[in-house]
Amino acid sequence: MTRAAVGILMLETNFPRPPGDIGHEGTWDFPVLMRKVGRASARKVVLDDPRDLFDDFVKVGRALVAEGCIGLTTSCGFLSLMQAELKEAIGVPFASSPLMQLPMIEALLPNGQYAGVLTISKESLSAAHLCAVGARPDTDVTGLPRDGAFASAIFQDLPSMDFEACRREMIEAGKTLVETTENIGAIVLECTNMAPYAEDVSKATGRPVYSVVSFLNWFHAGLAPPRF
Repeated sequence: MTRAAVGILMLETNFPRPPGDIGHEGTWDFPVLMRKVGRASARKVVLDDPRDLFDDFVKVGRALVAEGCIGLTTSCGFLSLMQAELKEAIGVPFASSPLMQLPMIEALLPNGQYAGVLTISKESLSAAHLCAVGARPDTDVTGLPRDGAFASAIFQDLPSMDFEACRREMIEAGKTLVETTENIGAIVLECTNMAPYAEDVSKATGRPVYSVVSFLNWFHAGLAPPRF
């Protein structure tokens, strides 16, 4: 059995996870270890202060390292708020959030173009979340509707999800971001449950779209480089 280099600190949720979601093992071309963090609901991490769960994340993170993982990530982009603290406490490379891609993506874009963010909750995504991973505090952000199919399924932890309705919401949010904000050259999906819709958003907006999938493929490539 191949040992997993990447360990994933999962929120304690039960909503569906289709291919492309961080929690669907078929998303990954490499082995991963997933462990849930007790008490870490989506509502608690996104709508409240996830730092109240710091010790819980450290405990599960250290357990994953003990199982052989040499790099860790999380299943929620809002955990960027604990990037510095968790990497120090756990002691291995730690990739808290897809938002960490923002500075690198903006370094790639032509002068005058910027990366924007699609998030599950615009009201909750603060400048502190962005600054914690080296992103611009004034990064343009568009959120999905709080009462829409996507947010409702996740925040209410529903047993089913209308994937086509979620797709439509993602496309509309992407269009809104590029139509209402000047010079958006790329889009980053904050939420690790948004990756199944990345291609749809890219086609609808004509912009490159970066998600947890692009992020963790890059992360893993350094932890376990291929041999040629």
